[in-house]
Parts: sequence; C-alpha cells; structure tokens
Amino acid sequence: MLEFLVCALFTIVPDYLIKRYGYNKRLGREITLYSVWYELRWGISACVILTVALITLIFYYHPSTQNVTILYRTVTILPEASGRVEKVYVENNQLVSQGDPLLSLESSTQKAAVETARSMLEEVEAEFPKAKANLNEAEGDIASVEAKLAQARVDLRRKVEIANQDVGAVSERTVELSRNMVTSLESDRASAVARRDKELANLNFVLPAKQKTAEDALTQAIVALEKTVVYADVSGVVTQLILQPGDIVNPILRPAGLLIPSTSEMSGKQAVQAGFNQLASPVIKPGSPAEITCRSKPFTIVPMVVTAIQPTIAAGQLRPTDQMVDLQDRARPGTLTVRMEPLYENGLDGLVPGTKCIANAYTYNHELLASGELGTTASLYYHMVDTVGIVHAILLRIQALLIPVQQLVFSGH
Repeated sequence: MLEFLVCALFTIVPDYLIKRYGYNKRLGREITLYSVWYELRWGISACVILTVALITLIFYYHPSTQNVTILYRTVTILPEASGRVEKVYVENNQLVSQGDPLLSLESSTQKAAVETARSMLEEVEAEFPKAKANLNEAEGDIASVEAKLAQARVDLRRKVEIANQDVGAVSERTVELSRNMVTSLESDRASAVARRDKELANLNFVLPAKQKTAEDALTQAIVALEKTVVYADVSGVVTQLILQPGDIVNPILRPAGLLIPSTSEMSGKQAVQAGFNQLASPVIKPGSPAEITCRSKPFTIVPMVVTAIQPTIAAGQLRPTDQMVDLQDRARPGTLTVRMEPLYENGLDGLVPGTKCIANAYTYNHELLASGELGTTASLYYHMVDTVGIVHAILLRIQALLIPVQQLVFSGH
C-alpha cells in the first residue's frame, strides 16, 4: 500500500490534475465512480506498473524474511551408561556451574568392582617381599654351592697331583669320585643361578607388569564408579528434569533432562540466524547491513550486520539410503541461511533466545558509487536502489508497531 501511494503521486495524481484543470472535468460530475477507470486509465495503468516494478526492486535489493530465530544450544543431561537413579542433586530452573553434580546412579556393582581391583593390587604388591626373599635365598644357595665347588676343585687338584707324583698313593676311583663331585656341584651352581635369574626376572618384570595391570584395573573400576555421578559439562540452567530416585535412565532411549548453557557463545547472545529467499543470494554478502525486530522485545529495531552465509541450501542435502531420491518430492525450495551479528555491543540484550523475528537486509552501494567507475545512468540507478531501501526500513518499523496489535488483538492470544 505504501508503495502504491508513492507511485500514485507520480501517475494517478498528475493524470487527475490534467483531467481536472486541462479538460475541466470535475470529480463527482464528469469523473464519477463509474468513469474513474476510463478517465484515469493512463494514470492507473502507469501506477500499477510502477508499483510492481518498485516492489520488485525493493524486495530484490533489500530482501526481507520472517524466518528469523535466535538459535541457542542445549546440552542433554544423560549418563554414559544405563542405570537406576539413586539421588537427584538439582531442580528445574536451577543455575549450575561447570562441574556441579546433577544426579547419581545406583553404584553397588561399581563399588564392588573397585574393592575387587584394590584387593588384586594389594595381592600383587604383597608378592614383592616374597620375591625378594626368594631372590636372596637363591643368591645364598649360589654362594653355598660356589664354596663347596671351590673346595671340591681344590681336593680334586690335590688328589691328581698326588696321583701323578706317587703312582698308587691315590686310587683312580678316588680321583674319579672327586671329579664327579666337581661336576655335580657345577650343575648345582648352574641350577642355583637359573633359579636366581628366574626370581630376578619375576621381581623386575613379571611382578611390575602384574602391578601395572592391577593398577589399570583399579583405575578403570574407579572411572566406572565416577561415571555413576553425572556432572554439568557447562554452566547453565537445568530444565525438563523430571527424574525421581528409582527411575531408569538410558543414554539412548531416555535422557535425564536438558541444560541450557549460560555462556554467550552457546546461548544465542551473539548472533541471529535468518532464512532468506534464494533470490536474495546475489545481493546479500558478508558485511551487508541489516535490521531485525523481534516479538520478545516489541517496538525495537536492532541494527545488524551479515557476518556469514551458509554456502549450501539445506533443501539439497543428500545422504545414502536404500531409496533413490525423486526431486519432485522436494517441493520446498529451501532458504539461504544467513548469520547476522549485532552492529553494536550487547545489541541482543533483552531478546529471549529462540524468539521469532523479522529481518531486513539492505544493499549498500556507497563504496561503488564513490569509486567513480559508474556512468551516469548506472550511478542514478544505484542511487535509486539505495534510496528505496528507506521504504523497506519504514515497512519494518510499521511491522514493529503492528506486531503486538496483530498478536494480542487479531490473533486472540
């Protein structure tokens, strides 16, 4: 309507003035309700054409959309394993800090596993003194055998010397028995050394490996026990928590509730997401100025700037399935997803995350016009493009005024 009224000033009004003062046709006499079309046909036709052209120009270079929302992240409250709730530490709408306990699960099985793992570790640690005693015993046996072996070698050498000096003084059998004694003691020494090496390997390698395995088992059992308590991963507000002690929670089928983060980068306090018509893709660029008005803060216009544009349209998403995709099933064309941030610091204060908004994006050709590279016709055209953006800005402000009226009066709620 606003565009039609503006266009009528340059079409219908001049046509009426010509008919009134040029042809002396008076309103209500020559120009009646039934003769308006015939008398003002040139002005009406030109007004309709100019209005359509102006609306097309405005909505193409200064696109608008009602698909605007302040998206925010939610964190699901759930344990890493299924279990029965033992205790709930928080309530709905309670503000929690990162690391605060939220709920705990029944943990008798995990506690028993911790005690079993701790007992196994103590059992392994108790084997170290026994292994050291066995090692000392083996070293003592080696020392004893070596002493006997040294004495046997001395006896054998003396008997051999006597037998060589005085044939018949020492019998051959006596010498053979001494030689067999030396061989036997050498075997006992080798056996004692092997037993010592075995105890040494047990003390230095086997028992430490068992100890490490037992420590890992204890650590694993403690971690499993700690997982029975669910903690807040981020600071935020707890919501939709309806658990009671005795309820069953499952990480796949039944989460415990939601946690709405309070940090600005997660709670929708930094940016607004908007879905524009695909026709707007050639004109909306990062850095384009924009404005929004939201239902949660009526009568307010928030200056924005486009910071990012999603390079793809969600309607074209494809993932592997067992059915072929028929494009006629995708009737909705999809929108161009745009991220906008407030032009001024704390510009989104007072807006409730998730609120519904209306957004205008504007084409800004000041730098192009200031470059001096455009001709006269192009310069006038782009001046006109920037100027008609005022019409869309006025429309947005009218919408900001009418939103409460439409919502409260005409919708009935």
